[in-house]
Amino acid sequence: MGEGTGNGVLADGKSAEEWLWRAQELVPMALDKTRKVKGFPGRWKIIVFKLEQVPSRLSDLSSHPFFSKNALCKEQLQAVSKTLKEAIELADLCLKEKYEGKLKMQSDLDALSGKLDLNLRDCGLLIKTGVLGEATLPVSLVGSSSESETATHGHLKELLARLQIGHLEAKHKALDSLVEIMKEDEKGVLSVMGRSNIAALVELLTATSHRIREKTVTVICSLAESGSCESWLVSEGVLPPLIRLVESGSTVGKEKAIISLQRLSMTTETARAIVGHGGVRPLVEICRTGGSVSQAAAASTLKNISAVPEVRQALAEEGIIKVMINLLDCGILLGSKEYAAECLQNLTASNENLRRSVVSEGGIRSLLVYLDGPLPQESAVRALRNLVGSVSMEVLVSLGFLPRLVHVLKSGSLGAQQAAASTICQVCRTNETKKLVGEAGCIPLLIRMLEAKSNSAREVAAQALSSLVAVSQNCREVKKDDKSVPNLVQLLDPSPQNTAKKYAVSCLASLSSSKKCKKLMISYGAIGYLKKLFEIETPGAKKLLERLERGKLRCLFSRKTFDGMVLIRHWHMLFSDKTPLLLLRTQGIEAERNVVEAMGEFTRKSVFL
Repeated sequence: MGEGTGNGVLADGKSAEEWLWRAQELVPMALDKTRKVKGFPGRWKIIVFKLEQVPSRLSDLSSHPFFSKNALCKEQLQAVSKTLKEAIELADLCLKEKYEGKLKMQSDLDALSGKLDLNLRDCGLLIKTGVLGEATLPVSLVGSSSESETATHGHLKELLARLQIGHLEAKHKALDSLVEIMKEDEKGVLSVMGRSNIAALVELLTATSHRIREKTVTVICSLAESGSCESWLVSEGVLPPLIRLVESGSTVGKEKAIISLQRLSMTTETARAIVGHGGVRPLVEICRTGGSVSQAAAASTLKNISAVPEVRQALAEEGIIKVMINLLDCGILLGSKEYAAECLQNLTASNENLRRSVVSEGGIRSLLVYLDGPLPQESAVRALRNLVGSVSMEVLVSLGFLPRLVHVLKSGSLGAQQAAASTICQVCRTNETKKLVGEAGCIPLLIRMLEAKSNSAREVAAQALSSLVAVSQNCREVKKDDKSVPNLVQLLDPSPQNTAKKYAVSCLASLSSSKKCKKLMISYGAIGYLKKLFEIETPGAKKLLERLERGKLRCLFSRKTFDGMVLIRHWHMLFSDKTPLLLLRTQGIEAERNVVEAMGEFTRKSVFL
């Protein structure tokens, strides 16, 4: 090949056709000489076998319509010609027995056999990659923009083919060019990237040169981050060499390898595979000792892996819990702390043993301290929610748990507030705890949360309030809040999308002992909602409806226009028996409706008296 091939061949002015003719001329000469050699019979037999395959490969190249226009083809023919010439020279030395020594000749023959392997493989790859279909044109000769795009496309395909063809140094030069081009036109490179190119890059990750490995992992990192090549990368075996780079690569190599794993670990199958290839331990070590970017990427990768339930115990056995708690306390970047909190959330989601481990390592204290920031994160609150059932309320109070919940309800994102409300539901197992939560100042914040746009946020806020109002002190505070009744009545909407309605009914039922609250419920339309909820059998709706309708009737009796005693006397005048009054006392809601209607009729009659 040419200078860039690493095969020692310098480009000259000969055309591809001339190099083809030269190679075809040398093949019979090489076969004739090598078949006559008597010494080293085993090695020469293998060489002869490989030489016999050269003509068919040359024929494949020469039969391609564009072979004469492609620089790679010309370079390959040069490389084949050089190898054939070397075979003839070594055969002459063996025939004349003028070589320096047996060991030296054996080594030379093995090298020749390897070069023939490379030539045969590369000739096949030139056809297989399809790069010969791209006629290589100098950019300076290109006219229109479409021609320029075609030429650039062809150049990229040729460059990618060079990653697979030739010796290591040639691939290194191609890699240098690829890294530079990707800085300017990553999309263009991705548009022509094929699976065979991915395989060639993965192979270069195991090169002996650390410089080649470093540049290769830089390209692979870009491919992984692009989101378009993950499946090819994994199927071509990228995980083991990436993990080895995390263990023993250069600083840059480690960083790029970890970022690649971070992206690839987002799928469950790949996360499992990283564990299977022994990737957890080096990632945990990076979390302990790595630089800021590497540490954050490693924490994110472990967070992704921890989302897979069946590998959580394996993660714990590698010491991940202590490392993540330490990251919460001392992480260099805020991102590292956030990933650590998410990882702890995943680890404690369903495994009681892991919850106890997090508690024993001081995880609750670290999570609470992390929540002191100006923008408390949802992941930390959810991790706490998973843990509160594993410790006593006394311990939580002593660690400052309740003020942190208030801080989240005031300053956190809606997701964090929702997680805090859910934590309140989780922790309020006794009336004493409910009283403490109320005294901490959570109730007004939960009432405001009933106005959230998110249905799930409204639901969990209503659920928390329905638990808290079981304590009379909390119930009084809810009654005093001007927004409590209007917000709760709005949550009586009977639509299936509103999942907060049953908790709203429960809360309003607790508030209905207050005349003021009952009047507010009626004025905001609670009766209409409750009738519909009664029809769909929402728990508690019937009982609350009865209370409100009785209250409505009593309001009618108390109006000055309809003095109670006068009404009763009029009833006796209009009706000879006491049926309406008996109905009023004994028949419930339906009777009350009838009475109210009769009263309306009586009023109309009395106008004409």
